[in-house]
Amino acid sequence: MSPTASYRHLFGLTGRTYILVAFLARLPLAMSQMGTLLLVAHATGSFGAGGVCAGALALANAVGAPLLGGASDRFGQRRVVLLQSWASALGLVAIVAAAESGVSWAWAAVASAVAGCCMPQTGPLARVRWRPIISTRSRAGTALRLLDTAFSYEGAADEASFVLGPALVGSIAAVADPGVGICAAAVLLAVFGTWFAIHPTARLLTARSGAAVAGTLLTTALAMLLVAQFIIGLVFGSVQTGTTAVATAAGYEGIAGLVQALLGVGSVAAGLSMATLPARIGYVTRWRVSAAGLFVLTTPLLLVGSLATLCPVLIVLGCCVAPYMITTFSLGEQLTPPSRTGAAMTLLAAATGLGYAVGAAVAGRLADLSGATAAFTVTVAAGALACLLAVVAGPLLRRSQATATSRTDAVSPAQSTADTAA
Repeated sequence: MSPTASYRHLFGLTGRTYILVAFLARLPLAMSQMGTLLLVAHATGSFGAGGVCAGALALANAVGAPLLGGASDRFGQRRVVLLQSWASALGLVAIVAAAESGVSWAWAAVASAVAGCCMPQTGPLARVRWRPIISTRSRAGTALRLLDTAFSYEGAADEASFVLGPALVGSIAAVADPGVGICAAAVLLAVFGTWFAIHPTARLLTARSGAAVAGTLLTTALAMLLVAQFIIGLVFGSVQTGTTAVATAAGYEGIAGLVQALLGVGSVAAGLSMATLPARIGYVTRWRVSAAGLFVLTTPLLLVGSLATLCPVLIVLGCCVAPYMITTFSLGEQLTPPSRTGAAMTLLAAATGLGYAVGAAVAGRLADLSGATAAFTVTVAAGALACLLAVVAGPLLRRSQATATSRTDAVSPAQSTADTAA
């Protein structure tokens, strides 16, 4: 089956409406952090206050998402995501009310924490749905290819949302008011978060969630994958900071977000193309290759001295970002008991957010001291760590895959065998 046919078949299992709904439902998460920063900074005149509020939203989401992801395993996505969507939408509205009412910005920080804690991680939760969708609605012979295609699409969709979300909220802030951008995110969350929650695909998980949640969640293998996602978060945070430093030095601070979006352009293209890889190239092999690529392709950042040289470097670097994340999430889904996949996927997403916060903070400090090149050393160091982790953790993940072949589900064993052979 060709990649085009695989995508056509995959989207036919759910209908294109679901694909659109699941994509739009993840935009508020991508919009909210930058939107909060812009809004609070605009209202108070302090980027420090805006940064604290945006950080409160991000850290609260990193804590709340895995807990609520575990709740979705136990009670089903429908009721949990529905409550999350409305609670977070109200939290976003509260941020606007607090920021524009003239009260202390600390109230905006509290509202940001509430909105972030409740914000659904739609991308990881959508990944959880694909296995039951594919197993119940497709032929057994196509299940392996379709699961690969589904995770390739989800990785590309996540990257696209984190390119489009900040650009959308920034554009709204430029032509109207930052508060309008946050309110737009709240509306998207209330409408499409609700739609995602009540979509018929959620019923496939609800039936499985009725049984008691069983199986160990935090295994050594998953811990290694959490470190892997923390590392890619370091890449995101340090690239954003370094890019801003380069753009500011060139006198074009306003286009820093657009330049950073080039990382997502290469990443989306590479993510979609992952569906072309044959099944014999297993997940651990893919992960190791993409980790090596991260290290090799981050090193040119140390030679960047202008926006003109930075742009092509970011596009090429992006070609390893989505493959790395796609294989990490694929391994996490495969090596986690089926009843705990919601918690596992949201834990991986939370690790990415924590890495982003640390990467941005460390790179920001280095940029203040020595400029953009110093900030990019964090990116290169993250690439080196990714390479080292892939070497050290590879054998452990292969053994974990061998253990996973005892599952009764027919999809995972097929891929596990293929990866062991690879």
